[in-house]
Amino acid sequence: MKSILRFLAIMTLTAAAWSQQSAAPKTPAAAPPTTKDPVSTSIRTLLPRSQKNILAAIEAMPADKFSYKPTPDQITFGHLVVHITESNNSMCAKAADVPAPKAADVKDTDPKDKLLTAAKASFDFCGEALGRMDDSKLGDSVELFGGHQFPRAMAVLGLASGWADHYGAAAMYLRLNGILPPTAQPKK
Repeated sequence: MKSILRFLAIMTLTAAAWSQQSAAPKTPAAAPPTTKDPVSTSIRTLLPRSQKNILAAIEAMPADKFSYKPTPDQITFGHLVVHITESNNSMCAKAADVPAPKAADVKDTDPKDKLLTAAKASFDFCGEALGRMDDSKLGDSVELFGGHQFPRAMAVLGLASGWADHYGAAAMYLRLNGILPPTAQPKK
C-alpha cells in the first residue's frame, strides 16, 4: 500500500512540474489535434525528452563517481543506471505488450561505458516497443510492482513517472558532485 501511495505522490508531483513548465502565457491556439490513441501517443511524446535528459545525466557523471552514494542507505549512481535500464526494459515491454529484451547482464560495479551502453539500449528498446503500441490493450491486466495486478495503463503511467523520478535522482547525484545537471545548463 505504501508503494502505491508513494507512486501516486510521484505522479502528482510530476503532473505539477509539467503544468508549471507550461504555465507561461501563450497566445490562444486552435484546439489540440485529436488522436485515436491518446495515451500511446502521449508516452511516445515524452520518450525523446526523457531519453535525452537521462542519458545526458549519465554521460555527465565522471566514471570514477559511479560508486558514489550520498548516504550509506542510498544506492550508488551505478545502481541507479542499472535500475533505469531494468525499469525501461520491463515497463516498456509491459506497456506495449511485447517481450522484454534479453538485456546485457550489467551490475552496478560495471564501468561507465558498459552501463551507459545498456541504458542507451533500453531506451532504444522503449522506442521500438512504444512505437508499436496502441491504446486497445490498456485495460488488460498485467503484473507490476511486486506481483500485483494492474491495468496495462499503469505501466504507461509508471514509465512517465519513473523517467521523471530517475532524472531527478540523477540530477541530485550530479549536483552533490558539483556538476550542473543537463536541464540546468545555460542555454547556448
